[in-house]
Amino acid sequence: MQKIDVKISNALNKIGQNAVSDMLPEVLAAKEHLLKGDAAGNDFLGWVDLPENIDGSMLASLKADVARLAAKSRLMVVIGIGGSYLGARMVIEALQSEFAAMDRSEKPYIVYAGHTLSEDYYAQLLKVLDHEDYTVTVISKSGTTTEPAVAFRIVKAHLVNKYGADEASKRIVAITDARRGALHEIAVQEGYPMYVIPDNVGGRFSVLTPVGLLPIAMAGYDIDKLIAGARDMRNICVNGNTLEDNPALMYAAVRNALYRSGVKVEMMVSCIPNLRYLAEWWKQLYGESEGKEHKGLLPHSISITTDLHSMGQYVQDGERLMMETMVRVEKPHATVPVPTDEQNLDGINYLVGKSLTEINDCAANGTIEAHVSGGVPVVEITVPTLDEYTVGQLIYFFEFACGVSGYTLGVNPFDQPGVEAYKKNMFRLLGKPGF
Repeated sequence: MQKIDVKISNALNKIGQNAVSDMLPEVLAAKEHLLKGDAAGNDFLGWVDLPENIDGSMLASLKADVARLAAKSRLMVVIGIGGSYLGARMVIEALQSEFAAMDRSEKPYIVYAGHTLSEDYYAQLLKVLDHEDYTVTVISKSGTTTEPAVAFRIVKAHLVNKYGADEASKRIVAITDARRGALHEIAVQEGYPMYVIPDNVGGRFSVLTPVGLLPIAMAGYDIDKLIAGARDMRNICVNGNTLEDNPALMYAAVRNALYRSGVKVEMMVSCIPNLRYLAEWWKQLYGESEGKEHKGLLPHSISITTDLHSMGQYVQDGERLMMETMVRVEKPHATVPVPTDEQNLDGINYLVGKSLTEINDCAANGTIEAHVSGGVPVVEITVPTLDEYTVGQLIYFFEFACGVSGYTLGVNPFDQPGVEAYKKNMFRLLGKPGF
């Protein structure tokens, strides 16, 4: 097994090696809080041992439902918001073709609802559903969160109108609370297959529960390999007690050391487009876990080389308040060399014979050199390739590092009290009873 590599040498221009090494006692203490469950938020630590404890009978049932639903549909609508859809979308978009929507001959295509209140979005979605054979997964702990509840009501009405109530109930799967809540009650009344969101796993840590596993399997990916990658990374994170042996401790240590030196923003930098939703999932994971008590790095993201032609100027010469975390993939799935052109009017014949990965790597290395020289610390996280196993490793790596980092920062990484503020105001403005 090749573990994730975390390289911090290009982050030491601002803080020095000792500042990172001196973090070891604190991150080890934070790690012990995670493993012993003796700190704030300890009722939401079910994710820590989840890769070891996934129920085999649940997995078998889930795979059977996926096979049944896939036989009925070319498209699945996944309804959820925040952690109820970001994890699945991150994995699916990391693994699928950028052009999967145009080539759907082998497996269902996943579309998303419940993450927006845009009227035009739903009008466009319903037009698509008019012409597609589709199924639905609705994901909500309570069933009353406004965005997914509105989406489910709209999509369910369309489904019933298209297929009839009896067949519609066979095309819906609910992922919700085990005992209570509006969605649980609807699922029981209407006979939907139902999977449980564990009480001790918060939404942003839920990708290795049915919340993520069912949509990922529906998209045609091997969830056993995903779980295996997470399980192997868990063993590294739980057993490694040095920064060199434990990449999660290294990452938590360096980002906290940089934060204490005055860094306020962490930008995830991806080198390939498939990872843009890794950044979106990561932004929720760290922003919702650490953004408390007026503390925490602000998570942001850019893609290179695309955003070097837009944000690159600010990163290079703007205010020095940021660090970068660059996620790199060593081996692509295919090779595309640059062809020759006799006229060479574009002047790029010097690239003939080079693969795009070689060129992209040079662009990434050049970016690191430029940004480091401009005073931006850069952490590099490298995986060997993008497949289910390595994405499973990345999931657990970032989750474990997040728990360690949050405790090191001195906050409860597992609540999100600030999320409720906008809801109360929205309910008041909409005239909801009681607000």
